[in-house]
Amino acid sequence: MSWQNELKNGIKTAEELAPILGWTAEETARHAEVLDRFPMLITPYYLSLVDPKDPDDPIGRMCIPSLDELDGGGSFDTSGEADNTKLEGMQHKYSQTVLLLSTNQCAMYCRHCFRKRLVGLSEEELNKRVDEVAAYVKDHREISNVLVSGGDALLNPNHIVERYLRELSAVEHLDFIRFGSRVPVTLPERIYGDQELLDLFAEYGKKKTLCLVTQFNHPRELTEEARRAVRALAERGVLVRNQTVLLRGVNDSGEVLGDLLSGLTRWGVVPYYIFQCRPVTGVHSRFQVPLNEGIRIVDEAKSRQNGFGKAVRYAMSHPLGKIEIFCRMPGGETVFKFHQSKYPENAARVFTANLDSTDTWLDDELKGM
Repeated sequence: MSWQNELKNGIKTAEELAPILGWTAEETARHAEVLDRFPMLITPYYLSLVDPKDPDDPIGRMCIPSLDELDGGGSFDTSGEADNTKLEGMQHKYSQTVLLLSTNQCAMYCRHCFRKRLVGLSEEELNKRVDEVAAYVKDHREISNVLVSGGDALLNPNHIVERYLRELSAVEHLDFIRFGSRVPVTLPERIYGDQELLDLFAEYGKKKTLCLVTQFNHPRELTEEARRAVRALAERGVLVRNQTVLLRGVNDSGEVLGDLLSGLTRWGVVPYYIFQCRPVTGVHSRFQVPLNEGIRIVDEAKSRQNGFGKAVRYAMSHPLGKIEIFCRMPGGETVFKFHQSKYPENAARVFTANLDSTDTWLDDELKGM
């Protein structure tokens, strides 16, 4: 089956999923309500990784809709993306980096997605003028890299991928171009089965350093197919880096998270962030882990690693910046540090906060800083 047919044959409705999971008619109807609000797409490949007999299966938790998604609270923009939008579909929050929302499509709609407002739904926030972005980047010499994201950047057709590569690789002061994509995890054949895409990476990689930033969250996602995709990228000179999201019921143990980090470094994929799951509407009540518990889990996972795995940082993408969640002091205070900041006065700033055992996020004013 080609990757195009994988997408065509993806599971999109509760009625398709019901016989696989054994849902009753009532359960099917209730899950259909979730999908009216937040769409579903699961590739046959990714569904094959799910144990349908286990209601708490960690792979299933990431792709199968839950009634928890109907819970209120949270926010659809937890890191201030709207405030940092400078052009249609283009954000400039940190001086060195521009982020592009290139598509609202993904090969699999993760139930923990922090852009649930966008994926599979609205096209209003998408970048439609690559030339305007290129002109903006050329005029702002402080920008050293561009992250082409979405949705999933590699769900763009190849001619769109090439357009971004062509326009951005011509900007002399850019150090590298990044693509944010989970297809190595959810649809690896999109990479190893598309020679045209691989040829594009090989061609433009001679002009500019290219990096693919992906998201493996569980050791069972480290399949032979996924490894084949990672190798195909590495053979074309594309750097592959991983950002894991800490998720309740998926990787919230030091052993599981440690096995994931070890597996990634074994493949030559350097894990550089473990992100705190954001308090997104339809996500927070199901997936967030309390911050102090997260520190313990990450520290245990890192204790099992070699040098590459130990370099990973536990962080949150906050409206004020990327904040490293550092440690808990003997007196009970939790230590944080700005890894990146929207505001220069916060650069590398260290602060503490008194957290309750249930606290999963810092408020926008950073109470207790």
